[in-house]
This record gives sequence, C-alpha cells and structure tokens, in this order.
Amino acid sequence: MTRSTSAPGAHLASRLGLTERVFAGPASRRLWKTVEEGLDRVETQLGDELRVADRVADAASRYLYEAGGKRVRPMLTILTSQLGDGITDEVVDGASALELTHLGSLYHDDVMDGADKRRGVPAAHSVWGNNIAILTGDLLFSRASQIMARIGERAIRLQADTFERLVLGQMHETVGPPEGADPVAYYLQVLSDKTGSLIAAAAQAGVLFSNAPEEYLEPVVVFGEKVGVAFQLLDDVIDLSADPAETGKVPGTDLRAGVPTMPYLLLAVRPDAASRDLLARIDEGVARIADGADAALLDGPLAELREHDATDETLRLANRWSAEAVAALAPLPRGPVREALTRFADAVADRSS
Repeated sequence: MTRSTSAPGAHLASRLGLTERVFAGPASRRLWKTVEEGLDRVETQLGDELRVADRVADAASRYLYEAGGKRVRPMLTILTSQLGDGITDEVVDGASALELTHLGSLYHDDVMDGADKRRGVPAAHSVWGNNIAILTGDLLFSRASQIMARIGERAIRLQADTFERLVLGQMHETVGPPEGADPVAYYLQVLSDKTGSLIAAAAQAGVLFSNAPEEYLEPVVVFGEKVGVAFQLLDDVIDLSADPAETGKVPGTDLRAGVPTMPYLLLAVRPDAASRDLLARIDEGVARIADGADAALLDGPLAELREHDATDETLRLANRWSAEAVAALAPLPRGPVREALTRFADAVADRSS
C-alpha cells in the first residue's frame, strides 16, 4: 500500500465532531489550530515510522493506519503539552509512540476476539492470518519502544508501565473474574488497564515531555484513566449499534465472540424473568457460534439487549465516569486547555446520542 496524500488521522474534529464542542470560542479555536498543527506533525512521523523494507511487513503494518482512526491519544498529548512548553520534538515522539502502541494492540485484540472488521475494513488477521497479524502488532510495539528510547529513561518507563497494564488487562479479560469477585468491578478494572491506561499515558506524555509543572501530572493521569473507561463503556453501547457504519464492525462483535461487555454484565445481575431469559438465549447463542453455528443467530437477542435497561444503565455509568474525569481537572489552571479537556470528556460521554 502507498501512503495517501491526505493523512488518515488528519482533521480529527471533522471525524469526531469535536471542533465546535471541544474547541468552542475564539481562544479555544486558536488552541485547536495549534493542536491541528501538532497532529499534522504526528501524522508525518507515523507515516515515516510505518515504512518497513520487507514487503509483507510494510503492507501489514500500514493496513489499519491507512484505514483511518480517530487519533484521540495524540490529540490529548498535544493538548496537555500546552500546559508547558508546547509541541516539542519529544511531545511529537511521545504522541507517535503511544499511537503506534494503540495501533499494535488493535491487531492483537482482533485476533483474540475473532473480529471480522476494524475501522470499516476486514480485520488484519482475515487478510494475512493470525500469525502475521500478531507479529505485526509486535512490530508496532517494537517501533513504539524505539521512539521512546530516543526521549530517554522517563519515556521508556512510561512505555513499559503502560504496556504492562495493557497486557494484564487483556489477560484478565481473557481468564475472567476469579470465584467470588464482583464481575462488574472486575470488568471496570479491565477497562482501566486496557483502555484507561493508554489514554492516561497520552495525557501524561504531554505534561512530561513539555516540561510542564509536576503538579499537573496526577490530575491529567486521573482524567485520562477515567475518560478512558467512559470511552470504552460507550464503545460497549455502540458495539450493539444496528448500523455497522457507526462502528466499523459487525453489531455485537464482542458478544458474538464470547467477550462480555458491560450491558451483558448488568443484564446478568437482573433478577426479573425477562432478563434471565434474554441472558440464557445470548449464552446459548454464544455457545452455538463457538461450535460453528452462523453468528447471525444472535441478531435478535442482541437487538433486544440494545433496547434493554442494562444498556441504558451502561450509558449512565459512562456519564458518571466522565463527570469524575472532569472533576479530576480541578487542580489545573483555568483556561482553554482545561476547558477543552472538560468538553472532550463531555463529548466522549455523548458519542452514542
């Protein structure tokens, strides 16, 4: 594949509808211009870092990058860098490395979940097979580590700590909660590790690599962690969308693969007969799909789950985590950066509306 003339992650605002919501008002619009310039620098670096001499490795590693992406993590890094010296070379390096880490995790996730599509295109493992998809993810992790090594020890430690949490989150999701554990609390910790940790690292990188005051680190880390959980809770809701154009995936991909999501977990604790019956039909469908049945047999039960109060409760839970993310920003100075982060958290919680 050849690199497109228009970078896939450019114009983030138009992709997420964030320009008017996150960067509202004259001061924030000026801030957006700065963020957009930073994103362009990140896109240029990503395009360069994803070039590999080996033909298969080059095509596979660029595959999901060229399919698009929201570039949420680089945006947060560039945004929080405005609390310090702004978009330094280290900020661009850190943003690029963390986006490559995220990209690599998608290859692994799709193999483990048996996903059919990602970003509106066939999942990488369906094109090259599981082995190449896994190795491609490993290659991207390697490139991310090389970039962080250019920054120094603090960047390597951030990368290593974040990667460890990503792996543990995936492992804990795979093995499931131990006997006696609260499945909902356990799942929220999985989300904190799998999603929140990387978004928190992105927000932290902007502060670290722009030489911003140390006291800003904890607020942006807590913010990133909580907004990441809210983001994933909304993804659980959007995963049930009847419109694949909204998700880039077949509706209910995770549940069809036997991966519990928050609506399912909240359904499981409902004592009423209708909820128990729906849960039983979903479980039966998942078991039959695992034995080779057509995944379409879950279309009806998943449509019912989409309209169930358990899904509405997931939305309410996402809103609560988003509100806690905003509250964590209190120690930051008032101004366009804090306002943009607040609006970002609000926009994340409203993605399904």
